[in-house]
Amino acid sequence: MTGFLFRRALKTATALLLAAGLAACGGVSLLGPQGPPPDVYDLSPKSTFDEGLPTVDWQLVVEEPIASRALDTDRITVKPSALEIGYLSGARWSDRAPRMIQTRLVESFENSGHIVAVGRQVIGLRGDYNLKSELREFQAEFFDGPDGPSVLVRMNFKIIEMPAANIIASTTFSRRVPLADRSVGSIIDAFDEALGGVMKRAVQWTLRTVDEYRVANAEELGLGTVTTSLDELERQDREDMENRAAENPNPLDIPEVDGVDGAPEDVLPAGGE
Repeated sequence: MTGFLFRRALKTATALLLAAGLAACGGVSLLGPQGPPPDVYDLSPKSTFDEGLPTVDWQLVVEEPIASRALDTDRITVKPSALEIGYLSGARWSDRAPRMIQTRLVESFENSGHIVAVGRQVIGLRGDYNLKSELREFQAEFFDGPDGPSVLVRMNFKIIEMPAANIIASTTFSRRVPLADRSVGSIIDAFDEALGGVMKRAVQWTLRTVDEYRVANAEELGLGTVTTSLDELERQDREDMENRAAENPNPLDIPEVDGVDGAPEDVLPAGGE
């Protein structure tokens, strides 16, 4: 009996030491929860876009953005100073930031109404083009600066022509939104506005860039005769009409003759010989 009690006491002591060690190393405890669960926040896709976007029939795969370890997390990143990184306590994103942004990008393309075949790589979609991106800035900044406390989102985008894997265009978009105050609600609202601005520009840039590329390289790509979208053609027609009207305010090209407005030189007034 003494041996059994000793072994049981040893197991209990070992478990307690293990729990204490885990708590000291990573904040993990085996002794139960340490506080209320964090609040979970999500961001919204973009749903409003500029007029005149091309309507396309090619397929697009939106890849998950690559990001540094500091941003590749479901924790909400803050920078108390220019060189210091921390996380908002008691709050989490609904998913890892890169994956959450990938989902919102796909939804934003769909909301544009100008592309049907768009999705993630994981669903097996074989795209004509892949949109690669890098999440470079995605944090709330509280240190002194020209804009004061604010949220900064910056992403680099590359359009890859498949299957040749040629980069046909690359650009970077960023948006900074000042914080109304330092409450969690204001921080999340600023993240939503900043990411929405970046996603809107990314969607419009992608649709226009690929459409222009396919028109300019139709013969080389073996696409036959490729024209711009109906919306774009209508816009160009309106511009042509406005330009012609500005250059020639007299649409009938009838020269004016003294005393007979709008009559050609060889036309006499009524009653003449």
